[in-house]
Amino acid sequence: MVLRQESRWNAKAPANAAIHNSIGAVSSVTIRPPVRLKPPRSKYRAVRVNVDGIVFHSKREANRYCELKLLEKSGEIGQLEMQCRYALKVVGQKIGSYVADFTYWDKDGNFHCEDVKGFRTPLYRWKKKHFEAQYGITIQEV
Repeated sequence: MVLRQESRWNAKAPANAAIHNSIGAVSSVTIRPPVRLKPPRSKYRAVRVNVDGIVFHSKREANRYCELKLLEKSGEIGQLEMQCRYALKVVGQKIGSYVADFTYWDKDGNFHCEDVKGFRTPLYRWKKKHFEAQYGITIQEV
């Protein structure tokens, strides 16, 4: 007789449990422990990375951060900021927000807003259009 577990997370039964079969006889079965699952992946398979004590959502974003830090040290750019939040408004009412991955000023005095993208979702495309229309700043996708 085979004993089925209701859930693969239910491991409270001892390794050798005595159960009653349909005619009342006691038989011994071995219950396997639950299968350990891998931690869930992110939706787009991005791997979180820690650089300089900062956790980035993807390797690509961490690499871009390293590039921008080098440019900042060399004096090509200045005032590098990460994860800047901008309110998205319609007729003065806030309807959402956009979070830019990186913002900075170049040495010519131009403001840059960057977003590191692996996959452009419909929500991101809408927020990008709304942000560019509201603020007049073009988002550079890297």
